[in-house]
Amino acid sequence: MRTALANVDAAWFRMDEPANPMVVTGVLILGRPVTVTRVRGLVKERLLRFARFRQRVIQSPGPLGGLAWEDDPRFSLEHQVVIERLPAGAGDVELQEFIGALATRPFPEGRPPWRIHLVPRFRGGSAIIVRIHHCVADGLALVHVLLSLADGAPDPTAARLPDELRPSRWELVRASVVAARRVLPVGAEHLAALVRLLLLSPDPPTRFKGPLGMQKRLVWSRAFRLEDFKRLGRASGATVNDVLMSALAGALRRYLLEHGSTARALDIRGVVPVNLRQAGDAHLLGNRFGLVFLQLPLGPGRPEARLEEVRKRMRALKQTPGAAATFELLWVLGVAPRLLFDAIIDLFATKATAVVTNVIGPEKPLSILGAPLRQAMFWVPCAGHLGLGVSLLSYSGQLWVGVHSDASLVPDPERIVSAFEHEVDALAAATGVGSRARRERAKAVAR
Repeated sequence: MRTALANVDAAWFRMDEPANPMVVTGVLILGRPVTVTRVRGLVKERLLRFARFRQRVIQSPGPLGGLAWEDDPRFSLEHQVVIERLPAGAGDVELQEFIGALATRPFPEGRPPWRIHLVPRFRGGSAIIVRIHHCVADGLALVHVLLSLADGAPDPTAARLPDELRPSRWELVRASVVAARRVLPVGAEHLAALVRLLLLSPDPPTRFKGPLGMQKRLVWSRAFRLEDFKRLGRASGATVNDVLMSALAGALRRYLLEHGSTARALDIRGVVPVNLRQAGDAHLLGNRFGLVFLQLPLGPGRPEARLEEVRKRMRALKQTPGAAATFELLWVLGVAPRLLFDAIIDLFATKATAVVTNVIGPEKPLSILGAPLRQAMFWVPCAGHLGLGVSLLSYSGQLWVGVHSDASLVPDPERIVSAFEHEVDALAAATGVGSRARRERAKAVAR
């Protein structure tokens, strides 16, 4: 029994390269140790409810054949969920080095494109590293699916998978043509948005862009209080996302200046995924998001000026149909001839410098197999030959920043993380939020 990959999922599968695999990586840090037997039992109970996690990707035979999902006849949880050992006393640095070493490791051919690596002993608990190919689902869906591993989580398979509802590729094409005729004005608007994207000038050359190598670095920040970003937003009339993007722009500016580059009047673009799912559909597999190109202002020296510029640009970006237009382009690329596919991916790679994504996780603390979930982090793949990715994830009132870099371009992504922390402090000082927070903490201690 075979099911054709949805076009957008096929596009992400075809984007795979040895030096830049399209794999979403996540890490869950648990407060108590768990065994591999219990983790496999949980995966069997929760993830294997999705047929997709028991399937592999194949090339269907025949002139009309394409990429398809097929049950793996050799499926084995012992193969998909494996034990890893770190040196005694290993901490964040050692775990980050291990995750970086996994980043370009291909999935075994003919097997489901995902794997879980359990470090049973890590900082008094355990670490669960999850690697899932982008063709299975986008980052938002995967975060929700992984969090379905939490104790007491509802059944994530209340609805059938979108691609299981498509009997054939040609029926999908016919339905799309009918829909296009109904929304012709919208289609014309999306086409205009795509033309504007194609006409964007290439991003300026910086040390963030260049040929990619096989070594990757994946690091994360300390835990920030989410409330601090909310206060910064309220003090400046900006959203939390505006504050985060402004701090990121400042961090990249600081990094370039530290490494002898000028950031004067420099803008670089970040490719930002935009969720296109209906409310309540976050748990469904497959890819349902578009991309917008956000110009990050690295020129302004004052953090408050940079935040105001980001706020204006984000507001303008929300009024464009760029996300829906790029989703439709990915749909076409899923079945486009290889030469055309490569040409368009190469063209769009020149328009940006980094992939930037922000996912809102659960507000309340969770536990997995009775162990408290102390920290969660994920990294998106750097699509389109890009060498830098930044992921932001909030969970239980805290927020972490993850940086995924190509080591030949950015061998020290921890310096970007450190620069982000300094930028947040500078923005808090510039808006007065930092001094107010210190006064409030002093009052609380006095009481």
